[in-house]
Amino acid sequence: MDILLSLPIASFFFSSSLTSWSTSLNLLFFYMTWSTLILSHSPLKIELIGTTALRIVFWLMPSLFFLLFDTLIPSLAENLKYNGASSLPPRDARSLSRLLGLAILNLATETAFEAGVSLGLASLLGTPVFRTTTTLPLPWQMAKHIALLFTAREILTYYIHRFLLHAQAPSRSPTSWLSSKSRSNKPLPGSQRLAALHTRFAHASPGAAPFSLLLTADHPATFLLHRFIPLYLPALALFPHLHLLTFFAFVGLATIEETLALSGYTVIPGIIMGGITRRSARHYARPASGNFGCWGVLDWVHGTTVGGDDVVGDVRDEAEKHRLRERADGAGGALQNGIQGLRRSTRSRGRKSQGQSG
Repeated sequence: MDILLSLPIASFFFSSSLTSWSTSLNLLFFYMTWSTLILSHSPLKIELIGTTALRIVFWLMPSLFFLLFDTLIPSLAENLKYNGASSLPPRDARSLSRLLGLAILNLATETAFEAGVSLGLASLLGTPVFRTTTTLPLPWQMAKHIALLFTAREILTYYIHRFLLHAQAPSRSPTSWLSSKSRSNKPLPGSQRLAALHTRFAHASPGAAPFSLLLTADHPATFLLHRFIPLYLPALALFPHLHLLTFFAFVGLATIEETLALSGYTVIPGIIMGGITRRSARHYARPASGNFGCWGVLDWVHGTTVGGDDVVGDVRDEAEKHRLRERADGAGGALQNGIQGLRRSTRSRGRKSQGQSG
Protein backbone atom coordinates (compact mmCIF):
# COMPACT_ATOMS: atom_id res chain seq x y z
CA MET A 1 0.00 0.00 0.00
CA ASP A 2 2.90 2.36 0.73
CA ILE A 3 4.25 2.10 -2.81
CA LEU A 4 0.78 2.66 -4.27
CA LEU A 5 0.34 5.87 -2.28
CA SER A 6 3.83 7.01 -3.17
CA LEU A 7 3.33 6.74 -6.94
CA PRO A 8 4.38 10.13 -8.29
CA ILE A 9 1.46 10.33 -10.72
CA ALA A 10 -1.02 10.08 -7.85
CA SER A 11 0.91 12.49 -5.66
CA PHE A 12 1.14 15.00 -8.50
CA PHE A 13 -2.61 15.06 -9.08
CA PHE A 14 -3.48 15.14 -5.40
CA SER A 15 -0.98 17.89 -4.67
CA SER A 16 -2.22 20.03 -7.55
CA SER A 17 -5.86 19.60 -6.62
CA LEU A 18 -5.62 20.05 -2.85
CA THR A 19 -3.14 22.90 -2.65
CA SER A 20 -2.32 26.13 -4.43
CA TRP A 21 1.32 25.31 -5.17
CA SER A 22 2.83 26.70 -8.31
CA THR A 23 3.73 24.49 -11.26
CA SER A 24 7.42 24.58 -10.43
CA LEU A 25 6.79 23.34 -6.87
CA ASN A 26 4.54 20.59 -8.21
CA LEU A 27 7.26 19.43 -10.57
CA LEU A 28 9.82 19.54 -7.77
CA PHE A 29 7.55 17.49 -5.53
CA PHE A 30 6.94 15.06 -8.39
CA TYR A 31 10.67 14.65 -8.96
CA MET A 32 11.38 14.10 -5.27
CA THR A 33 8.62 11.50 -4.97
CA TRP A 34 9.77 9.67 -8.08
CA SER A 35 13.41 9.67 -6.92
CA THR A 36 12.42 8.29 -3.53
CA LEU A 37 10.36 5.60 -5.21
CA ILE A 38 13.25 4.58 -7.48
CA LEU A 39 15.71 4.39 -4.62
CA SER A 40 13.44 2.38 -2.31
CA HIS A 41 11.82 -0.20 -4.62
CA SER A 42 12.88 -2.48 -7.46
CA PRO A 43 12.05 -1.48 -11.07
CA LEU A 44 9.88 -4.58 -11.57
CA LYS A 45 7.85 -3.87 -8.45
CA ILE A 46 7.26 -0.28 -9.52
CA GLU A 47 6.26 -1.38 -13.03
CA LEU A 48 3.77 -4.02 -11.90
CA ILE A 49 2.13 -2.03 -9.10
CA GLY A 50 2.04 1.10 -11.26
CA THR A 51 0.37 -0.54 -14.27
CA THR A 52 -2.06 -2.45 -12.05
CA ALA A 53 -3.01 0.73 -10.19
CA LEU A 54 -3.61 2.52 -13.51
CA ARG A 55 -5.89 -0.27 -14.71
CA ILE A 56 -7.83 -0.28 -11.47
CA VAL A 57 -8.25 3.50 -11.41
CA PHE A 58 -9.00 4.03 -15.10
CA TRP A 59 -10.85 0.80 -15.94
CA LEU A 60 -12.17 -1.18 -12.97
CA MET A 61 -13.52 1.70 -10.89
CA PRO A 62 -15.24 3.52 -13.81
CA SER A 63 -16.59 0.20 -15.12
CA LEU A 64 -18.18 -0.62 -11.77
CA PHE A 65 -19.65 2.89 -11.61
CA PHE A 66 -21.11 2.53 -15.13
CA LEU A 67 -22.42 -0.92 -14.18
CA LEU A 68 -24.18 0.44 -11.10
CA PHE A 69 -25.69 3.24 -13.15
CA ASP A 70 -26.93 0.83 -15.84
CA THR A 71 -28.44 -1.62 -13.36
CA LEU A 72 -29.88 0.78 -10.77
CA ILE A 73 -31.36 3.33 -13.20
CA PRO A 74 -32.07 1.30 -16.36
CA SER A 75 -34.86 3.62 -17.54
CA LEU A 76 -32.37 6.46 -17.81
CA ALA A 77 -29.41 4.37 -18.95
CA GLU A 78 -31.25 2.86 -21.92
CA ASN A 79 -31.73 6.34 -23.37
CA LEU A 80 -27.96 6.83 -23.35
CA LYS A 81 -27.06 3.44 -24.85
CA TYR A 82 -26.67 2.35 -28.43
CA ASN A 83 -29.53 -0.05 -29.23
CA GLY A 84 -31.42 1.07 -26.13
CA ALA A 85 -32.59 -1.45 -23.54
CA SER A 86 -31.08 -4.40 -25.42
CA SER A 87 -27.62 -2.99 -24.65
CA LEU A 88 -28.02 -2.92 -20.88
CA PRO A 89 -25.89 -5.39 -18.90
CA PRO A 90 -27.54 -8.37 -17.21
CA ARG A 91 -29.15 -7.57 -13.87
CA ASP A 92 -29.11 -10.97 -12.16
CA ALA A 93 -26.43 -11.36 -9.51
CA ARG A 94 -25.15 -14.70 -10.80
CA SER A 95 -24.35 -13.45 -14.31
CA LEU A 96 -22.77 -10.27 -13.01
CA SER A 97 -20.67 -12.19 -10.48
CA ARG A 98 -19.35 -14.54 -13.16
CA LEU A 99 -18.62 -11.60 -15.46
CA LEU A 100 -16.82 -9.66 -12.74
CA GLY A 101 -14.88 -12.75 -11.69
CA LEU A 102 -13.71 -13.35 -15.27
CA ALA A 103 -12.70 -9.69 -15.65
CA ILE A 104 -10.66 -9.70 -12.43
CA LEU A 105 -9.12 -13.08 -13.34
CA ASN A 106 -7.91 -11.64 -16.64
CA LEU A 107 -6.55 -8.56 -14.87
CA ALA A 108 -4.55 -10.84 -12.58
CA THR A 109 -3.47 -12.99 -15.55
CA GLU A 110 -2.30 -9.89 -17.42
CA THR A 111 -0.28 -8.75 -14.40
CA ALA A 112 1.27 -12.20 -13.90
CA PHE A 113 2.12 -12.50 -17.59
CA GLU A 114 3.72 -9.05 -17.60
CA ALA A 115 5.69 -9.97 -14.46
CA GLY A 116 6.98 -13.17 -16.05
CA VAL A 117 8.02 -11.51 -19.32
CA SER A 118 9.61 -8.48 -17.64
CA LEU A 119 11.47 -10.61 -15.10
CA GLY A 120 12.68 -13.03 -17.79
CA LEU A 121 13.89 -10.28 -20.10
CA ALA A 122 15.53 -8.37 -17.24
CA SER A 123 17.41 -11.52 -16.21
CA LEU A 124 18.41 -12.23 -19.82
CA LEU A 125 19.47 -8.68 -20.66
CA GLY A 126 20.91 -7.79 -17.29
CA THR A 127 18.89 -4.56 -17.10
CA PRO A 128 15.24 -3.61 -16.55
CA VAL A 129 12.98 -3.63 -19.58
CA PHE A 130 12.06 0.02 -19.05
CA ARG A 131 14.50 2.80 -18.25
CA THR A 132 13.95 3.38 -14.55
CA THR A 133 16.12 6.30 -13.48
CA THR A 134 15.69 9.42 -11.40
CA THR A 135 16.11 11.49 -14.58
CA LEU A 136 12.68 12.41 -15.91
CA PRO A 137 11.96 12.00 -19.66
CA LEU A 138 11.76 15.14 -21.76
CA PRO A 139 8.25 16.17 -22.90
CA TRP A 140 9.12 15.92 -26.60
CA GLN A 141 10.65 12.48 -26.09
CA MET A 142 7.54 11.32 -24.21
CA ALA A 143 5.24 12.63 -26.96
CA LYS A 144 7.30 10.94 -29.68
CA HIS A 145 7.40 7.58 -27.91
CA ILE A 146 3.68 7.68 -27.06
CA ALA A 147 2.84 8.44 -30.70
CA LEU A 148 4.96 5.46 -31.83
CA LEU A 149 3.37 3.21 -29.21
CA PHE A 150 -0.18 4.14 -30.21
CA THR A 151 0.62 3.64 -33.90
CA ALA A 152 2.08 0.19 -33.30
CA ARG A 153 -0.86 -0.69 -31.03
CA GLU A 154 -3.35 0.23 -33.74
CA ILE A 155 -1.55 -1.99 -36.29
CA LEU A 156 -1.22 -5.00 -33.98
CA THR A 157 -4.77 -4.71 -32.66
CA TYR A 158 -6.31 -4.60 -36.14
CA TYR A 159 -4.49 -7.60 -37.61
CA ILE A 160 -4.71 -9.75 -34.47
CA HIS A 161 -8.39 -8.90 -33.99
CA ARG A 162 -9.32 -9.47 -37.61
CA PHE A 163 -7.23 -12.44 -38.71
CA LEU A 164 -6.90 -14.35 -35.43
CA LEU A 165 -9.98 -13.50 -33.35
CA HIS A 166 -12.41 -13.10 -36.26
CA ALA A 167 -10.98 -15.48 -38.83
CA GLN A 168 -12.26 -15.19 -42.42
CA ALA A 169 -13.73 -11.72 -41.98
CA PRO A 170 -13.60 -10.37 -45.57
CA SER A 171 -13.24 -6.82 -46.80
CA ARG A 172 -16.62 -5.55 -47.96
CA SER A 173 -15.66 -2.34 -49.70
CA PRO A 174 -14.93 -2.52 -53.44
CA THR A 175 -12.94 0.72 -53.14
CA SER A 176 -10.63 -0.56 -50.39
CA TRP A 177 -6.98 0.35 -50.87
CA LEU A 178 -6.07 -3.31 -50.38
CA SER A 179 -8.42 -5.45 -52.41
CA SER A 180 -9.61 -8.65 -50.76
CA LYS A 181 -9.03 -10.52 -54.06
CA SER A 182 -5.28 -10.28 -53.50
CA ARG A 183 -5.51 -12.08 -50.15
CA SER A 184 -6.13 -15.73 -49.46
CA ASN A 185 -9.30 -16.68 -47.60
CA LYS A 186 -7.51 -19.54 -45.89
CA PRO A 187 -7.48 -18.89 -42.11
CA LEU A 188 -4.23 -18.84 -40.19
CA PRO A 189 -3.34 -21.98 -38.22
CA GLY A 190 -5.18 -22.03 -34.90
CA SER A 191 -7.16 -18.90 -35.74
CA GLN A 192 -10.51 -20.71 -35.93
CA ARG A 193 -10.06 -22.07 -32.42
CA LEU A 194 -9.13 -18.61 -31.13
CA ALA A 195 -12.06 -17.06 -32.99
CA ALA A 196 -14.44 -19.57 -31.41
CA LEU A 197 -13.15 -18.74 -27.92
CA HIS A 198 -13.35 -14.99 -28.56
CA THR A 199 -16.90 -15.25 -29.88
CA ARG A 200 -18.00 -17.43 -26.98
CA PHE A 201 -16.61 -15.18 -24.26
CA ALA A 202 -16.35 -11.61 -25.60
CA HIS A 203 -19.43 -11.76 -27.83
CA ALA A 204 -21.72 -13.81 -25.64
CA SER A 205 -24.61 -11.39 -26.34
CA PRO A 206 -24.46 -10.56 -30.07
CA GLY A 207 -26.48 -7.59 -31.24
CA ALA A 208 -26.04 -5.57 -28.03
CA ALA A 209 -23.71 -2.65 -27.46
CA PRO A 210 -20.88 -3.37 -25.00
CA PHE A 211 -20.31 -2.03 -21.50
CA SER A 212 -16.92 -1.20 -20.03
CA LEU A 213 -16.60 -4.30 -17.84
CA LEU A 214 -16.41 -6.37 -21.04
CA LEU A 215 -12.96 -4.90 -21.73
CA THR A 216 -11.32 -7.82 -19.91
CA ALA A 217 -14.25 -10.28 -19.97
CA ASP A 218 -12.77 -12.62 -22.56
CA HIS A 219 -11.02 -15.98 -22.59
CA PRO A 220 -7.56 -15.46 -21.02
CA ALA A 221 -5.73 -16.53 -24.19
CA THR A 222 -7.69 -14.28 -26.54
CA PHE A 223 -7.66 -11.46 -23.99
CA LEU A 224 -3.87 -11.47 -23.87
CA LEU A 225 -3.71 -11.50 -27.67
CA HIS A 226 -6.27 -8.74 -28.08
CA ARG A 227 -5.46 -6.36 -25.23
CA PHE A 228 -2.05 -7.13 -23.74
CA ILE A 229 0.20 -7.98 -26.71
CA PRO A 230 -0.61 -4.78 -28.69
CA LEU A 231 0.08 -2.75 -25.54
CA TYR A 232 3.25 -4.44 -24.29
CA LEU A 233 5.04 -5.60 -27.46
CA PRO A 234 5.54 -2.08 -28.91
CA ALA A 235 6.96 -0.99 -25.56
CA LEU A 236 9.51 -3.82 -25.69
CA ALA A 237 10.47 -2.75 -29.22
CA LEU A 238 11.64 0.62 -27.85
CA PHE A 239 14.10 -1.02 -25.42
CA PRO A 240 16.32 0.43 -23.95
CA HIS A 241 15.07 3.96 -24.67
CA LEU A 242 11.54 3.84 -23.23
CA HIS A 243 11.26 5.43 -19.80
CA LEU A 244 8.95 3.77 -17.27
CA LEU A 245 7.04 7.04 -16.77
CA THR A 246 6.34 7.17 -20.52
CA PHE A 247 5.05 3.60 -20.37
CA PHE A 248 2.80 4.55 -17.45
CA ALA A 249 1.41 7.49 -19.45
CA PHE A 250 0.78 5.21 -22.44
CA VAL A 251 -0.98 2.56 -20.33
CA GLY A 252 -3.12 5.21 -18.62
CA LEU A 253 -4.20 6.88 -21.88
CA ALA A 254 -4.88 3.56 -23.61
CA THR A 255 -6.91 2.31 -20.65
CA ILE A 256 -9.04 5.47 -20.56
CA GLU A 257 -9.64 5.18 -24.30
CA GLU A 258 -10.65 1.51 -24.10
CA THR A 259 -12.92 2.09 -21.10
CA LEU A 260 -14.81 4.86 -22.90
CA ALA A 261 -14.83 2.99 -26.22
CA LEU A 262 -16.60 -0.01 -24.67
CA SER A 263 -18.98 2.00 -22.50
CA GLY A 264 -21.71 1.83 -25.14
CA TYR A 265 -22.89 5.35 -24.34
CA THR A 266 -23.97 7.83 -26.98
CA VAL A 267 -22.89 10.85 -24.92
CA ILE A 268 -19.11 10.40 -25.01
CA PRO A 269 -17.59 13.88 -25.44
CA GLY A 270 -15.56 14.72 -28.54
CA ILE A 271 -16.19 13.77 -32.15
CA ILE A 272 -13.11 11.51 -32.41
CA MET A 273 -13.77 9.64 -29.15
CA GLY A 274 -17.48 9.50 -29.91
CA GLY A 275 -16.69 7.90 -33.27
CA ILE A 276 -14.46 5.29 -31.62
CA THR A 277 -17.26 4.42 -29.17
CA ARG A 278 -19.80 4.24 -32.00
CA ARG A 279 -17.65 1.88 -34.06
CA SER A 280 -16.98 -0.34 -31.02
CA ALA A 281 -20.73 -0.62 -30.40
CA ARG A 282 -21.32 -1.59 -34.03
CA HIS A 283 -18.56 -4.18 -33.86
CA TYR A 284 -20.29 -5.85 -30.93
CA ALA A 285 -23.61 -5.67 -32.78
CA ARG A 286 -22.06 -7.37 -35.84
CA PRO A 287 -18.84 -8.99 -34.54
CA ALA A 288 -17.41 -10.57 -37.69
CA SER A 289 -18.25 -7.78 -40.12
CA GLY A 290 -15.73 -5.07 -39.27
CA ASN A 291 -14.48 -2.28 -36.97
CA PHE A 292 -11.52 -4.35 -35.77
CA GLY A 293 -9.08 -1.54 -34.97
CA CYS A 294 -8.91 0.79 -31.99
CA TRP A 295 -9.20 4.08 -33.86
CA GLY A 296 -10.60 2.85 -37.16
CA VAL A 297 -7.66 3.97 -39.33
CA LEU A 298 -6.87 0.51 -40.69
CA ASP A 299 -10.57 -0.28 -40.99
CA TRP A 300 -10.77 2.70 -43.34
CA VAL A 301 -7.68 1.51 -45.25
CA HIS A 302 -8.96 -2.05 -45.65
CA GLY A 303 -12.62 -1.14 -46.14
CA THR A 304 -13.86 -2.93 -43.01
CA THR A 305 -15.64 0.03 -41.40
CA VAL A 306 -19.19 -0.87 -40.32
CA GLY A 307 -21.93 1.75 -40.20
CA GLY A 308 -20.78 4.24 -42.83
CA ASP A 309 -19.08 6.84 -40.61
CA ASP A 310 -15.33 6.19 -40.66
CA VAL A 311 -12.41 7.86 -38.95
CA VAL A 312 -11.85 10.20 -41.90
CA GLY A 313 -15.35 11.59 -41.46
CA ASP A 314 -14.71 12.05 -37.73
CA VAL A 315 -11.49 13.98 -38.41
CA ARG A 316 -13.30 16.12 -40.99
CA ASP A 317 -16.13 16.86 -38.55
CA GLU A 318 -13.65 17.68 -35.79
CA ALA A 319 -11.78 20.09 -38.07
CA GLU A 320 -15.03 21.70 -39.16
CA LYS A 321 -16.08 22.13 -35.53
CA HIS A 322 -12.84 23.94 -34.73
CA ARG A 323 -13.19 26.11 -37.84
CA LEU A 324 -16.68 27.09 -36.78
CA ARG A 325 -15.41 27.84 -33.31
CA GLU A 326 -12.65 30.01 -34.74
CA ARG A 327 -15.17 31.82 -36.91
CA ALA A 328 -17.40 32.39 -33.90
CA ASP A 329 -14.44 33.66 -31.89
CA GLY A 330 -13.44 35.90 -34.78
CA ALA A 331 -16.97 37.26 -35.14
CA GLY A 332 -17.19 37.79 -31.39
CA GLY A 333 -13.84 39.57 -31.39
CA ALA A 334 -14.86 41.79 -34.30
CA LEU A 335 -18.12 42.65 -32.55
CA GLN A 336 -16.29 43.45 -29.33
CA ASN A 337 -13.77 45.62 -31.20
CA GLY A 338 -16.62 47.43 -32.90
CA ILE A 339 -18.35 48.12 -29.59
CA GLN A 340 -15.10 49.36 -28.05
CA GLY A 341 -14.46 51.60 -31.08
CA LEU A 342 -17.97 53.02 -30.80
CA ARG A 343 -17.40 53.75 -27.12
CA ARG A 344 -14.09 55.49 -27.83
CA SER A 345 -15.71 57.55 -30.60
CA THR A 346 -18.53 58.57 -28.27
CA ARG A 347 -16.10 59.55 -25.54
CA SER A 348 -13.97 61.65 -27.91
CA ARG A 349 -17.03 63.46 -29.23
CA GLY A 350 -18.10 64.18 -25.64
CA ARG A 351 -14.69 65.65 -24.83
CA LYS A 352 -14.76 67.84 -27.98
CA SER A 353 -18.22 69.19 -27.19
CA GLN A 354 -17.10 70.03 -23.64
CA GLY A 355 -14.06 71.87 -25.00
CA GLN A 356 -16.14 73.92 -27.40
CA SER A 357 -18.65 74.87 -24.73
CA GLY A 358 -15.79 75.93 -22.44
